[in-house]
Amino acid sequence: MKNIQDAVEKIIQKLTKEEQTISFAESCTGGRIAAAFTAISGASNVLHGSCVTYSNDIKHLWLGVDNEVLEKFGAVSKPCVVQMLEGIQKMAASDYAIAVSGIAGPTGGTELKPVGTVYIGVQTPFVQEVFHCNFNGPREAVQEQSTVFAIEKLAEVLEI
Repeated sequence: MKNIQDAVEKIIQKLTKEEQTISFAESCTGGRIAAAFTAISGASNVLHGSCVTYSNDIKHLWLGVDNEVLEKFGAVSKPCVVQMLEGIQKMAASDYAIAVSGIAGPTGGTELKPVGTVYIGVQTPFVQEVFHCNFNGPREAVQEQSTVFAIEKLAEVLEI
């Protein structure tokens, strides 16, 4: 986890220098991304806020995810994560955003979306990317891999 702490510290430094902000919409990671940021001094310079939107109702009410998207594609889908990104960025008025929705297990998986299926989105002022990931291991491992992947993708986008 040391390298992830280093990545978060560099992200915070870069966003601080550029006077930009970030926010998070987390589901299966349960606030781990926000926790990784708030563990670093200086996070208050850049972190506008974070929502753990675990239920579909809260994804809809807080982030504006369309019920049609949730019904047609499910919460664990690219269309849902796109709307989560847009919703948290709008609500928090941030320059950057990360959104995560997935199946950490051990229950909840299906043949089409097995345990470990996670969609991770990164929104910047210039680009929006959503990644379809398949992680392995028990619940905590899926959550940790999702957190690390999201932070690493943001670091790549920021060219850190």
